[in-house]
Amino acid sequence: MKINATFCLLGIIPMLVSCASSPITLAPVGPNPFAGRASRLGTGYLQVFSRLSLQNDDQNQGGSGGDPSWYQHTDYNLYEAKGKLVKHVGNTVGHYSTSPRLVSLRPGSYVLRAQAKDWLSVKVPVVIEPGRTTKVHLDKNWEPPVGTPKTEVVSAPDGYPAGWSADLLIKRPRG
Repeated sequence: MKINATFCLLGIIPMLVSCASSPITLAPVGPNPFAGRASRLGTGYLQVFSRLSLQNDDQNQGGSGGDPSWYQHTDYNLYEAKGKLVKHVGNTVGHYSTSPRLVSLRPGSYVLRAQAKDWLSVKVPVVIEPGRTTKVHLDKNWEPPVGTPKTEVVSAPDGYPAGWSADLLIKRPRG
């Protein structure tokens, strides 16, 4: 009986390791297509609501000092569509801030790799348009407006909404 349990455990370990190392890839996310007109010039913006991580100032003292704790969004990497690293984004605005960083980017297509609430690694293609902000929600804290068709929203594998579908940019009239 112990031998069967050992073989079963040995068979599960490679599956767990492969799941941890392979990122989940989502559909492309774009800016809110219903939020005003896009500028034809200038930069666009990206804001990634990655997994929240507990922070504190106890300086590795075991949390017994009574220092307050807070949550911040985890860092992520941003790549060109061809795979070249564009930048590592420290995803905080300040030491105690709970808001993710707003990153200014040239318009185009990028791929980000970040941690999500229930996933170690998620790859998300993103589209940046001039004068618009693309928001990616990987912390499970965003809901699109009531009545939004599911085809307009990109969903994570477990179903929570992660952002606006970049496919809507094609359907939306430019103006």
